[in-house]
Amino acid sequence: MSKTVTPEEAQALQAAGYVYVDVRSEQEFEGGHPKGALNVPISHMGPAGFEPNPDFMAVMEKSFAKDEKLVIGCKSGARSRRAAAMLTNAGFSAVADMIAGFGGSRDAFGRPTPGWQQKNLPVETGAPDGQSYASVRTRQR
Repeated sequence: MSKTVTPEEAQALQAAGYVYVDVRSEQEFEGGHPKGALNVPISHMGPAGFEPNPDFMAVMEKSFAKDEKLVIGCKSGARSRRAAAMLTNAGFSAVADMIAGFGGSRDAFGRPTPGWQQKNLPVETGAPDGQSYASVRTRQR
């Protein structure tokens, strides 16, 4: 079972050595992501919307040790929750799921929950070398 963390807690974990893995699509990642994040999409943007990334688990297992400390984030929290569950079910032991995601979300009553971007935490754009999905796919743990 993964633990859930706020954007501020995710930033503190990242500063303490956790790797932030952004599971949004490559296009979303390039538009803006937490500074230092690595991109491993759980789904790709296709002509009819999002389509599952069949290589997600294979890339994660090749690129990260099962005991590597990971913060998982997405746009609003749904994809990261799914990814964190998949990772813990596969034996990853240090997984934190960031609630509210990069762009924020809404609680059960419709109230906004600010995400990474709304909290004015460090953001970068593009696909920096070593952080893009293409780079992470070639990474060896």
